[in-house]
Amino acid sequence: MTNHLYYGDNLDVLRNSIADESVDLIYLDPPFNSNASYNVLFKGPSGNESAAQIEAFDDTWHWNDSAEAAFGEVLRSGNGAAAEMLRAMRSFLGENDMMAYLAMMAVRLLELHRVLKPTGSLYLHCDPTASHYLKILLDAVFGARSYKNEIIWKRTTTHSDSKTWSRVADTVYFYVKSPNDFIWNTPREPHSADYLTAKYRHDDGDDRGKYRLDNMTSPNPRPNMMYEWKGHESPSKGWRYSVETMTRLDREGRIWYPIDKSGNRDTSKRPQLKRYLSEMEGGAMGTVWTDIPPINSRAQERLGYPTQKPVALLERILSASSNPGDVVLDPFCGCGTTVHAAQMLGRQWIGIDVTHLAIGLIEKRLRDAFADVTFTTHGVPQDIAGARDLARRGREDKNYYFEFEKWALSLIDAQPGNFSKKGADRGIDGNKYFGKTHRAIVSVKAGDNIGVGMIRDLRGVIEREGAEVGIFLTLTEPKKTMIAEAAAAGLCEIEGFEPVPRIQIVTIEEALELRDRALRLPLSRADTFKKAAREEDRGRQGKLDL
Repeated sequence: MTNHLYYGDNLDVLRNSIADESVDLIYLDPPFNSNASYNVLFKGPSGNESAAQIEAFDDTWHWNDSAEAAFGEVLRSGNGAAAEMLRAMRSFLGENDMMAYLAMMAVRLLELHRVLKPTGSLYLHCDPTASHYLKILLDAVFGARSYKNEIIWKRTTTHSDSKTWSRVADTVYFYVKSPNDFIWNTPREPHSADYLTAKYRHDDGDDRGKYRLDNMTSPNPRPNMMYEWKGHESPSKGWRYSVETMTRLDREGRIWYPIDKSGNRDTSKRPQLKRYLSEMEGGAMGTVWTDIPPINSRAQERLGYPTQKPVALLERILSASSNPGDVVLDPFCGCGTTVHAAQMLGRQWIGIDVTHLAIGLIEKRLRDAFADVTFTTHGVPQDIAGARDLARRGREDKNYYFEFEKWALSLIDAQPGNFSKKGADRGIDGNKYFGKTHRAIVSVKAGDNIGVGMIRDLRGVIEREGAEVGIFLTLTEPKKTMIAEAAAAGLCEIEGFEPVPRIQIVTIEEALELRDRALRLPLSRADTFKKAAREEDRGRQGKLDL
């Protein structure tokens, strides 16, 4: 299996494309907010949430035919515990948004359990809104014995304007498919400075570094370990080590012998074992994680995606519950932090998301961060023939009306500029910000009938909006009159930079080949999603020690 990125509903992808027991580790962060639809919110150049938002699907978490169908599928799934639990939840909650969310999640959790290997693990990341219900569902799907831990990740500091206790943490549930046989690499945390100062106080100056002294007597009676050692009488319960082991430790200089005031060996006291700091692992990591900060506005890895998780969080999870070469799956992959961490640690990966924006962002993120990354993207056009097919479907089926537009904008790393409602865009299909405050307005055309009037319309929009540049992104080759009209709009001139055309016509074919390099923008920057920093593929060097 190689790396795969899927556009589409993760339920369909799981059923149609992911084989039984083929995945070693699943991480998911399913979106839920009782006050909003499942969507992607964008930031404008001022840092505020812009009015533009692209809803993945408007009725995802409302009780409707889809939720009823999901509920029925769980009842018929053959998992009696999940069916009874979901039935009880419906009896208690009724048909509301929360129940719709739980029904949709239950049918997906059943599929995730199916694709997980017997030695595999699942980590479900959630906020307090629905965590308690999800825990019950997980117990039903995986079995209560498969529950291992509830991890608390402190993701922010307290808020001074909180009306009750300030919410600062998320929950991550850790489940395994087989309670007694699962992949586990114990994560360690470093000892505190106070502990090191108090315990590791000795140094012989032999380049081995500091060490602490440890008792060498047996805690329990061991008659076969009762012997005299270099003039030191046997402890009442015997030594901890055999004569052979004591001889080896002595030869390696790992035994400390007490000295009296005259500098001679003091046999009235017992020798002790030297435990060197350089050879000691830290303590086993606990379930409260306070050492991984969230993605703040100044973080180098910040891409501008509002729910982006830090790579360090996923590194810790992947390192603990998978090995190099294992397969990692994220069915709600968003901006791609899971697949980024998997690529960095030498794991194979599968990412699924329902928005073209997310798929485009992940593709760009991976190519920016990893020089030799290879993966296959499914469900989105890969060539001009696929683009034409998506455009045709958009003309024939209103459900695909905006899919071509979203995909086309993702090619040039532009953010959508409408409300996903026909006729509400006021001529603005997308925005691409550059410099500190500059803006390019994007007009996307998927039809065959394009003409010079559309260029004039775009020019009017950029003048009305006070934008610097207009991008006419078209599936069909432009006519000569359109090219002449665009040239007549003149140049965008910013002091200190080369002038660029104010109206630029870019074909989908050019965007497929060149991506955002098909545009000519001074001070170009991806304000919505920044360029990911170049990473080293650490997985090639073995497991990451955390």
